[in-house]
Amino acid sequence: MDERSLVTQVLAGEAGAFRLLVERHQRLVMHMITRVVDRPEDREELCQDVFLRVYDKLGEFAFQSKLSTWIATIAYRQAINHLRKQKMKWSEIPEDDQWQQRWGMTDTPADLLEDAQQEEWVRQLIDQLPVQYRTVLTLYHLEHFDYREIGEATGMPEGTVKNYLFRARQLLKEKVILWQRSEKV
Repeated sequence: MDERSLVTQVLAGEAGAFRLLVERHQRLVMHMITRVVDRPEDREELCQDVFLRVYDKLGEFAFQSKLSTWIATIAYRQAINHLRKQKMKWSEIPEDDQWQQRWGMTDTPADLLEDAQQEEWVRQLIDQLPVQYRTVLTLYHLEHFDYREIGEATGMPEGTVKNYLFRARQLLKEKVILWQRSEKV
């Protein structure tokens, strides 16, 4: 079912259509929320809030972007608003000693090479990046959004999206190098 048909059916009150909309976009919403909000107990409630907002505002969706971009925008804004309410800072980056204390750095390189563990390790590294960096990384690499779509979802200019993506990759690289050095000692 295409986006227009799906939206039309949801607006007509067909519960099955809204259920389909949620199923199609729940992974995207969870990625957006997870990359911004650290507390697991807040994430599920925020995801539900996002879909309630989508349902309430769907009549205003004008198909000027993809439905997924519009939903990602709502998810991103809900997450940022949640942070503001919690009075958390956007760009907190743990100091290197906090980084090592948090992750323990006890895994051996052999352990990290196992696919499942390595993926989890990379996710942990990404989770330590500032909110805006992990958001653009998630949208670009996991959701396959292009720069324009990320800009639409986050309200950032395209140049800022490119800059944040570059900085996020650099920070991630630095964290990997730091870890590798600590393993050689």
